[in-house]
Formats: sequence, structure tokens, C-alpha cells
Amino acid sequence: MSKVRVTQVKSKIGRLKNQKRTLEALGLRKINQTVEHDATPTILGMINKVSHLVSVQEVK
Repeated sequence: MSKVRVTQVKSKIGRLKNQKRTLEALGLRKINQTVEHDATPTILGMINKVSHLVSVQEVK
């Protein structure tokens, strides 16, 4: 299974509560924090919800 590296690039201040919770669920709490996850449909859906706040790289 492939992995994705997710980095928060924008602030969650002033965002909707569900977007803040999605960032927390992904493990992102600060700007420029990076986490790695398996590329499951659940994780990819969460990334899609906050795609304007994060950058995504595929890890080989």
C-alpha cells in the first residue's frame, strides 16, 4: 500500500469546525507539521476535505 505525506501549509484559524477536526484527526496541529499516512480511501477523503489547507506528496 502506498503512503502519503501530508503537510499543513495554512492556518486553521477561522475555518469551519469540521475542517479543524479533520486536521486534528490527521494529526496536524501546527503549520508546517508533516505526518505520513497509508493512502486508504478514508485518509484520502479527509485530505480532500482540507485540500486547501494542506499539501500532499506521495511517498514511495
